[in-house]
Amino acid sequence: MIVARITKKIARIMNIEVNITELKVGHYVVGIANQENNFSLTSSSHIKNQSIIEMLESKGVKTVLIDPNKTIVQAAASSSSKSRDDLTKGIKKAQAVFEQSKVIQQKVFSDALNGVEIDLEPIVDITNQTIDTVFDAPDAIACVINIREKDAYLLEHSIAVSVYISLFARHMALPKHIIEQLAIGAFLHDVGKIMIPDKILNKPGRLTDEEFEVMKSHAAHSIDIIKKTPDISTTSLEVAALHHEKINGYGYPNKVKGDDISLYGRMIAICDIFDALTANRVYKDGFTHHKAFVILRELVKDNHLDNKLVEEFIRCIGAFPVGSLVKLHSNKLAIVDKPNSDDPTKPSVRSFYNVKHKHFVETRDIDLSKSEDFIEKAVRADDFDLDIKKITELLLMAG
Repeated sequence: MIVARITKKIARIMNIEVNITELKVGHYVVGIANQENNFSLTSSSHIKNQSIIEMLESKGVKTVLIDPNKTIVQAAASSSSKSRDDLTKGIKKAQAVFEQSKVIQQKVFSDALNGVEIDLEPIVDITNQTIDTVFDAPDAIACVINIREKDAYLLEHSIAVSVYISLFARHMALPKHIIEQLAIGAFLHDVGKIMIPDKILNKPGRLTDEEFEVMKSHAAHSIDIIKKTPDISTTSLEVAALHHEKINGYGYPNKVKGDDISLYGRMIAICDIFDALTANRVYKDGFTHHKAFVILRELVKDNHLDNKLVEEFIRCIGAFPVGSLVKLHSNKLAIVDKPNSDDPTKPSVRSFYNVKHKHFVETRDIDLSKSEDFIEKAVRADDFDLDIKKITELLLMAG
């Protein structure tokens, strides 16, 4: 009995008693010092996530003993901070590239409308900058595409498809010189839409059969315009020409079928549809990534898209990309700020909003692979009258 008391006393001297409100992720808890109830720990261990602290507090625990020599909270915080700093720098660079892309795309459409030959040099330069960002900071460029304002669909769609096919091609380990040609072709793939009357191009309702035939003509217009562009590569032309063709042969403009649709043509078809599904329009809200993935798989069943490539694209983009909004089981909204390659359904997130009480809460970083909390579903900021771009800048860029 005496030995036990001495051992316990020594343990208390070596350890530190901290209030439950001061307990942090990374602290090593060796025992409970003060509590309202009779809760007991099964063993000494590190605090792996905030949920454990909340659980202890709910059990009436007031203070705990920690071993300061085993604390890892500082290293974890430093690593998290560096990761977010890197993402912040990447996002700022990607945003600058995206804005510059819109300026160049505007000039492309203007030249095409006025019958002026397209200058390929600035397109090559900006797509190379995009590809550099894809290789250096893929999460950042994907985040920028995900949170863009989407108020200029005609301009932004082609840029987004160029980014998506670059990300996809990198995921598929294609040579960089091929990725460059794919990015250029995607950047130009919808230039023919400038020839479509606005009343059809921006019609909020369903197009009539006659209107749809006019709309489909944009693909042929794009081919004609791109063919006239000096120094355009056959690969860039190919990828643009095939973006509306379907495996079953019922695509347009040339009803190319099956194996006659190249790998690159199959890839851009997926990227084109995915961005069209997820983007906001004047007349419709975009779908969540999850819903868009479901639709892509349905199109596979209808023999529109390549099954293996659709699955690779989904793996490339990820279940919950950086910058996407999710609802947690804890009734919190959170933004994804770090993917998890081992388990894409459990990324690292930053929670900021209480859905039940409809108000912002203190932000909290959660590694879902180490938490009892989990993602219930992907959501849209519009569903809660929130601005996803402002939220992302606040939570990721401002830290």
